[in-house]
Amino acid sequence: MKRLFPAPLLSLACGSLWLLLNLSLSAGNVLLGVVLGILAPWLMRSLRPLSVRIRKPGVILRLLGRVGLDVVVSNLQVAWGVLNLGRRPPRSAFVKVPLDLRDANGLAALSTITTVVPGTVWSELALDRSILLMHVFDLDDEARFIAHFKATYERPLMEIFE
Repeated sequence: MKRLFPAPLLSLACGSLWLLLNLSLSAGNVLLGVVLGILAPWLMRSLRPLSVRIRKPGVILRLLGRVGLDVVVSNLQVAWGVLNLGRRPPRSAFVKVPLDLRDANGLAALSTITTVVPGTVWSELALDRSILLMHVFDLDDEARFIAHFKATYERPLMEIFE
């Protein structure tokens, strides 16, 4: 059964989404939804990430709270920076952050966090996963930013995934 349906919930979601997007329960759309629900996860099963093994689930809640707070604070900082462009232009810069995190799922979570928090963009990851190139909207002190990034996001993700 696992061979035919490598991700049953994903199959159900794909088929349902097809029907929802077409706003029709005609026989053709139902058939296409079933075919899509079966074929899409089956053809893309090699792209699915490795299974996740969470080591410290309590750290997840603390990290989610911190990310939520950072999203609000960063939104306000970016908005203030945009409103004050005439007085003080932002000091945008690319920053190379050395990484200790090597787990693929942890890196995926880190990229999501980096993208969600306003003012930072994940630009490039070195092939050996040792350095992350980020763009920062307004950078005061590069060393302080790197230390904050590693302590706030990378260390908790290492606790969770490694």
